Amino acid sequence: MKLLTSLAAVLALTVSLQAADEKKPADAAAGAKPKMDPAAAFAKKDTNADGKLSKDEFMAKQKDAAKAETMFTAKDKDKDGSVSKEEYMAKGGKKAK
Repeated sequence: MKLLTSLAAVLALTVSLQAADEKKPADAAAGAKPKMDPAAAFAKKDTNADGKLSKDEFMAKQKDAAKAETMFTAKDKDKDGSVSKEEYMAKGGKKAK
């Protein structure tokens, strides 16, 4: 009888854990943060609200400065030293090496 009760408890626990996992969104299950809307991310980075990101604004709060600088250079298509909203929101082609 104890064996049957133990098996029932394990089965109930397994079912409840599976149900809890099914309720989580895919990103939450993987531990990833949901990505911010690109327009909202641009607005948040544009601290002086001039409609473009300077290199300092773009690189603020970046963990990897070298990677951020490479991204800035790739995004600044017209090479004017700032990234416009259109440049920021454009989908990138091949990554710079």
